[in-house]
Amino acid sequence: MNELNTLLAGVNTFLFDYDGVMTDGTVYMDGNGDPLRTSNVKDGYALQLASKLGYHIAVISGAVCTNITKRMHALGVKDVYVGVPDKVVQLEAYLREKQLAPEQVAFMGDDIPDLRVMQRVGVPACPADAADEVKAISRFVSTRPGGRGCVRDLIEQTLKVQGRWMTAEAYSW
Repeated sequence: MNELNTLLAGVNTFLFDYDGVMTDGTVYMDGNGDPLRTSNVKDGYALQLASKLGYHIAVISGAVCTNITKRMHALGVKDVYVGVPDKVVQLEAYLREKQLAPEQVAFMGDDIPDLRVMQRVGVPACPADAADEVKAISRFVSTRPGGRGCVRDLIEQTLKVQGRWMTAEAYSW
């Protein structure tokens, strides 16, 4: 087993930034000035599967948008933290609340505000189009860009290493 697979074997928690990870980073504005984002259905499938399998999953984002929370709740992701000014503070609170060790956590981020969180988890991860500084510290760099399957890639690779991909739960939403 290679070093990355050894790290993924111990993961029971997936944490994600939102914009640039679950989206391509483009934010549209509707007629009322409310932000609109697009997300990838394959990422959504993997999120709901991991949730169904009992993994801890959370979003920690600086963005403020009720649609983020609605989308995540629809996929079974109950822990959604938006408008977070300091992601490290939220990470530490989450680890305490869930009684998790940093080694059990994969965090996928794409830009500078994610760096300090990524330095504190067992598997720092990023999409293919992340900032160079983020790629430099990532143990898992997806071949997929943000909003185009990178979330699925991380979850799928982890579940495959753990022998939990393509189990009976995989065939339903």
